Amino acid sequence: MARRNPLILLPPSEGKASGGDGPVWVTGSMSVDLDPTRALVVAALQRAMRLPLQERSSLLGVKGTALAAATAANRSLASAPTMPAIARYTGVLYDALDAGSLDAAARRRMASSVLILSGLWGVVAPSDPIPDYKLKMGASLGRLGRLSTYWSEPLTAALDRRARGRRVWNLLPKEHDAAWRPADGVEQVSVEFLEPGRNGELVAVSHWNKFLKGALVRYLLTEPGTTPADLADWEHPAGFRLDPRRTRIERGRTVMVMVR
Repeated sequence: MARRNPLILLPPSEGKASGGDGPVWVTGSMSVDLDPTRALVVAALQRAMRLPLQERSSLLGVKGTALAAATAANRSLASAPTMPAIARYTGVLYDALDAGSLDAAARRRMASSVLILSGLWGVVAPSDPIPDYKLKMGASLGRLGRLSTYWSEPLTAALDRRARGRRVWNLLPKEHDAAWRPADGVEQVSVEFLEPGRNGELVAVSHWNKFLKGALVRYLLTEPGTTPADLADWEHPAGFRLDPRRTRIERGRTVMVMVR
């Protein structure tokens, strides 16, 4: 029996396209049914947008004109137009993925393989219609507390059902990864990128990490049968190659290391 397409877990992007031509967001419009929790988070965020400026700035992590724009977007969640999440997210990872240029087969795989973890929505599929918004998974939102903790139970239940029998490429940063507590036996793979530092020792890539992961996601969608070992034959567009000697198992997860 053929193996199911992998499950690829991604963070959202800080950068988002504005506007949209889709209908306003309503419950029942997203692929993963987390609507009861979503409704509570949406309501809590809109209440928080009535807080004094400094408290809103601390919650959203922005200031000045960026804070004004974020506040306006969050206040308009119930009336703003939507667009598919894969078009809404415009950050470095999504630029490198360049979903619009994928062929039809890769786009179908993306629809069935990619899920995006979000502080506001919990889990978002690429085609899900969402409005512009601003909220981090690591934020603490009123009585709900830290969102990665608040989302953990419903999000874990939803992801565990979808991860069953599939290889999971977990490309989440720590604050999003903290929201999922996978069941025993889930096959997870993560990838780290290392490059020479100032003293010649290898250090984790920071600035271009999202770009590097975006290129990897594109490869996984165009080559769906890719196993962790197959990465040895792939030269990343930025010149990174797998170093099998550095592969390790960490809390039941296989961590692959690519080095430039």
